[in-house]
Amino acid sequence: MSARGLLIAAPRSGSGKTTITLGLQRAMTRRGLTVRGLKCGPDYIDPAFHAAATGAPSANLDSYAMTDGLLGRIASEAADAADIVIAEGSMGLFDAVPGPEGHTGAGADIAALTGWPVVLVIDVSGAAQSVAAVALGCKLYDPRIRVVGVILNKVASARHERLVRQGMDRIGLPVLGALPREASLILPERHLGLVQAGETADLHARLDALAEAVSKTIDLDAVMAAAGATTLLTTAGDATPPLPAPGRRIAIARDAAFSFVYPHVEAGWRAAGAELVPFSPLKDEAPPEACDACWLPGGYPELHAGTIAAASRFLDGLRSFASTRPVHGECGGYMVLGRTLTDADGVAHAMAGLLSVETSFAKRKMNLGYRRAVLEADGPLGPAGSALTGHEFHYASIVAQGEDPAFAVVTDPHGSAPVPAGSRRGLVTGSFFHAIATAGSA
Repeated sequence: MSARGLLIAAPRSGSGKTTITLGLQRAMTRRGLTVRGLKCGPDYIDPAFHAAATGAPSANLDSYAMTDGLLGRIASEAADAADIVIAEGSMGLFDAVPGPEGHTGAGADIAALTGWPVVLVIDVSGAAQSVAAVALGCKLYDPRIRVVGVILNKVASARHERLVRQGMDRIGLPVLGALPREASLILPERHLGLVQAGETADLHARLDALAEAVSKTIDLDAVMAAAGATTLLTTAGDATPPLPAPGRRIAIARDAAFSFVYPHVEAGWRAAGAELVPFSPLKDEAPPEACDACWLPGGYPELHAGTIAAASRFLDGLRSFASTRPVHGECGGYMVLGRTLTDADGVAHAMAGLLSVETSFAKRKMNLGYRRAVLEADGPLGPAGSALTGHEFHYASIVAQGEDPAFAVVTDPHGSAPVPAGSRRGLVTGSFFHAIATAGSA
């Protein structure tokens, strides 16, 4: 029997969704429930926190980049293994990009597709009864979804809470809880979001503190009762991996510098019969010789450029590996495959030199958004002409592209002209593009 589920969403970013989601997940787990977390949209970091909070795997649900079949498979696998699914939205509940109905990237799409009711987290600082007008707008804006309650965040005082509740009583929307302003409950951040779960000091103590705060201020029984049945189920016969496996035994870099891999991609590779063999460039480990492909994920190589540049066994081993087997780098992995990576202090560090690109974190410019990539040549992600959906999110800039031909041609959902992206040379490919799923042919 599929578990019931909820989507924790908000009218805008910065409202406290992640903090409250993690607190709820941990609090429910401490009650003895099997909880599964899911994250709407293209986010590598939050699912790792969900996994830490619940002790169970988390994954992404992306209505722009994924088909209904893939969305259904991920949602149903989570629901089949849990007592409750507590999913977390992205940005504002209705924030989206141009796309077909139900596939715009909005969190509301996921609520509509899964049937999960929405609990709104609202930052009430600087407002009182007016908060109800915002909540009412969210409740009425999209008839596909059900907003079943609100959790108030950053409440200043008992009087402030009473005033906000008066507004909610007027519109008939239940208040499921109210958290005070508390700086100690905020998780540490860096330039791409939260500091990763594996790097957060005293993570489980922080999660327990969140659970304690949530248990004292939120009616957990009411939250459980608000959850709804999971209605989006796996499409029969739809077992296609989200991305083709680049090999049968895939050497995958995994440490603090290389960590951005989607759980659904790894699961798809394993389901297709591939074995993933982790290694750590920061520990100066080379790709294992017994593997037939190498994958360098994104992450934070710009924070470890000096260590990577000095990792001679890793760099020499990577060069040797690339002479006979495919190597692909996404975002941070792409930067390491290039000639140089300039850190935040302006120091240029020699990288693998397998591609001609040169990148810099000193010259920062945020690149963020969905992309559709069409491969320019046969490679580990498919034959020439294959289309992939994905996204970019990085601050590093290309300071010299070099002579290598492009890996792909990319567009965005807003109708941009196609532009060449990434690099390829021999068996080596890479780009700033993070692939989420295949999208057929061009």
